[in-house]
This record gives sequence, structure tokens and C-alpha cells, in this order.
Amino acid sequence: MSTAKAIEGAGRKPAGRRPYFLGREAERVLAITMAVAQELAVARQRIDTLERLLQSKGVLEAGAIDAFDPSPAAAAERALWNQEYLARVLRIVQQEAEAELQPDEPASEDVAREVSRSE
Repeated sequence: MSTAKAIEGAGRKPAGRRPYFLGREAERVLAITMAVAQELAVARQRIDTLERLLQSKGVLEAGAIDAFDPSPAAAAERALWNQEYLARVLRIVQQEAEAELQPDEPASEDVAREVSRSE
């Protein structure tokens, strides 16, 4: 299957109007969250497959991953990656908190409205 066909299929809409039970914005966030959860589930299944294949080939002993103790440098890299990842995931929360601390600055929506009016 080509990439274009895969993307087309993934974006296909069901017939009829989409019902909203929680409100449009809440359902949008929920849909995004569920898509990420599905991607995580697939990644977890693939990791499990890799672990089982490596164990069956004798490359990895059962429990070796759980017993792995990263070096201080590797642990520091992981910690940094985790902090950066959480900052990206929670970016909207951080931006909202900063906006509350600086109420004098106009929100991006306000700026966009003002720019569109002046054109």
C-alpha cells in the first residue's frame, strides 16, 4: 500500500454527521488522546515482540531488560529526554500558566482577530 493510500484511508470519514457527546473541543482532545494511546499500545506490542524474539534466539535472557542498570551518562540522557518530552506534551498547560501570570499580554487569538480586522 502506498503512503498516500494509507493516509487517505486513515483520514476517511464515516457516513452521516458526527455526534458530539462532550462538546466539540473536549471530543477533539479526547480523539487526539485516544489516537496517541493506540500508537503507544502498538509500540508496546512491537517492543514485546522484539523482546520475545531476542529471548527465543538466545540474544537476551528473560528479565535482562528489567535488570538493566544504565550508566550515569545514559541515565542523564534519559532524564533529559523525559523532561523535554514532558515539556512538549504539557506545552499548552505551561503556556496557559504563563498567560495567567501576564494578563496584560493579549492572547494569540486576540492578536489574530486584531490583525484580521486591520487588513
